[in-house]
Amino acid sequence: MESPAQRRLNAIQSHLLPSAVSAAEDESLIGRNVTSSSSSPPFFVDQQYSVILPEKLQTGKWNVYRSARSPMKLLSRFDDHPEIGTLHENFVHAVETFRDYKYLGTRIRVDGTVGEYKWMTFGEAATAREAIGSGLRYYGLEQGACVGLYFINRPEWLVVDHACSAYSYISVPLYDTLGPDAVKFVVNHSGIKAIFCVPETLNTLLSFISSIPSVRLIVVVGGADEHLPSLPSTPGVKFVSYLKLLGQGRRNLQPFCPPKPDDVATICYTSGTTGTPKGVVLTHGNLIANASAFCRKVKFYSSDVYISYLPLAHIYERSNQVICCNNGVGVGFYQGDNLKLMDDLAALRPTIFCSVPRLYNRIYAGITNAVSTSGALKERLFRAAYNSKRQAIMNGRNASPIWDKLVFNKIKEKLGGRVRILGSGASPLSPDVMDFLRVCFGCMLIEGYGMTETSCIITLMDVGDVLAGHVGSPHAACEVKLVDVPEMNYTSEDEPYPRGEICVRGPIVFQGYYKDEVQTREVFDDDGWFHTGDIGLWLPGGRLRIIDRKKNIFKLAQGEYIAPEKIENVYAKCKFASQCFVYGDSFNSSLVAVVAVEPDVLRDWAASEGIQYEDLGQLCNDPRAKNAVLAEMDDVGREAQLRGFEFAKAVTLVPEQFTLENGLLTPTFKIKRSQAKEYFAKAIANMYAELSTSEPAPSKL
Repeated sequence: MESPAQRRLNAIQSHLLPSAVSAAEDESLIGRNVTSSSSSPPFFVDQQYSVILPEKLQTGKWNVYRSARSPMKLLSRFDDHPEIGTLHENFVHAVETFRDYKYLGTRIRVDGTVGEYKWMTFGEAATAREAIGSGLRYYGLEQGACVGLYFINRPEWLVVDHACSAYSYISVPLYDTLGPDAVKFVVNHSGIKAIFCVPETLNTLLSFISSIPSVRLIVVVGGADEHLPSLPSTPGVKFVSYLKLLGQGRRNLQPFCPPKPDDVATICYTSGTTGTPKGVVLTHGNLIANASAFCRKVKFYSSDVYISYLPLAHIYERSNQVICCNNGVGVGFYQGDNLKLMDDLAALRPTIFCSVPRLYNRIYAGITNAVSTSGALKERLFRAAYNSKRQAIMNGRNASPIWDKLVFNKIKEKLGGRVRILGSGASPLSPDVMDFLRVCFGCMLIEGYGMTETSCIITLMDVGDVLAGHVGSPHAACEVKLVDVPEMNYTSEDEPYPRGEICVRGPIVFQGYYKDEVQTREVFDDDGWFHTGDIGLWLPGGRLRIIDRKKNIFKLAQGEYIAPEKIENVYAKCKFASQCFVYGDSFNSSLVAVVAVEPDVLRDWAASEGIQYEDLGQLCNDPRAKNAVLAEMDDVGREAQLRGFEFAKAVTLVPEQFTLENGLLTPTFKIKRSQAKEYFAKAIANMYAELSTSEPAPSKL
């Protein structure tokens, strides 16, 4: 029986516009807001990035965007291998196709020293995953049990993950940035039976081992049994080294228990900015759909090499690994120290490098600083080369190779000299930085937008799209629409472009939050649309731009989520603060704060310090007063155990209070965040300018 969506598509299939339109027709289509138009064409093709469809035939409202690469069907399987429906089948395909190819590489020797990359082949990884999975069965883990992974990127992480897929276990990543209390919550909430850790994270586990009663097995990666630390006698919990488990599994091999596409593959816990962490339930089918749609947009080869340093506990890196596996891409791991990443890049010489804007901003700052201090002649040469090459890229031409020889080849060596694809995600990348990196590294730079709840990618830039300042078009495994948010004045009728909350539907969308029906219902509507909470607008060409956040939650540049109200409540305990407004955005890696001071407390402090001033406003502007308030805020933050990225790094003191009269408070005395952002825009800009000048440029660039 046909679904409503299929009937909707079948009804319009005969009305498809031809793919080739004249320049005049193309310009006329781009130039208007078709969503708000009452005379939308029966099937709207917009520069081949997106197509627009009606959500329901009855309403006639054309507001659903799909990839122009797959307008009639949402992709759920790989084009060339539709038989792959699970992560297990994906790895089996890789082993059968690339058995003797390099797969997992590391520089760390057994004795802890660093050398050249040493590789494990796909076939060797397959043997190890069968032994680890058999070892878990040997210790009594039943099909469907949750297995925790509590260590940073290294080959064993992926071997264990592949073992979970082969034996129908559910992997649950654990990571330090959540903090020990959150780790304990996740272990208990998901009912984890076995945890793989390293000696460092083992110490954390041991501090609350009696509070995680579901755990029956702890496997320590990175040493033999005789090197394990002294372990307590914990009833019901077995401790074993990874090497011992590997040996036990090899001697007791068990048949695979392959999962089905609808089976749960992993539970990824978000950082819990609104309280306790939420467990995002993702199936094998979700993750395969995401990878298959990515591979339709970007071509990968078995000769490619990828460097893995983004946290495997996050969906961004996790989805990258599914793609690498499917295409036989070699994965080299960093040493575990971000400060040594450039050294790892030089040794590995990857062809694919995925990162976040925070690192790209540092690379940009390092290069521009080096250029500005290189002398007038070299600086003029760089500017000439940059402008010439950028103009060629924007016009779709090949730049003269002379510029690479004279200028850019030296810069390319910073990432190993072979990178052909740069990927950016987790937060917006500045258009200036994007253009700069494309020119300097001479490769594709592709930015995407997604969430854990959507198995990673929702939209992705198309290869060859040189326009910066957007996150691309919907990929082929989902459809996207914008829903009006009248309280924020965002509607589909907005000119020149429709705006609203980004909503997603399709095979990449998660199954719900684990054991949390209430929050699951909050993010899904009756038609199955997942509401992201992000505000977007449609640019010409059917490409999406992120412009706001519906809820009072935002990301910093490094991808960490921030709940400002929580931090403001902490800083309210500061003796100098009457009120506090914490601000951050995804273009900056630090928070800043505006504090309405307690006048008497600040005056008493000034008197004790012998500081002279004419009025309270002058005292608020005194750097000594700012430093004193920020130091007190730091003390309060440490006492409340704020995480590093939750501390305000700069403060502005204001003598006036936030009130209903000046428009900064609601009738229930909550801060109006959008109004406060506008009201203090100059102060915010000044604080970030001060922070940028105080941060040293990276020494290795």
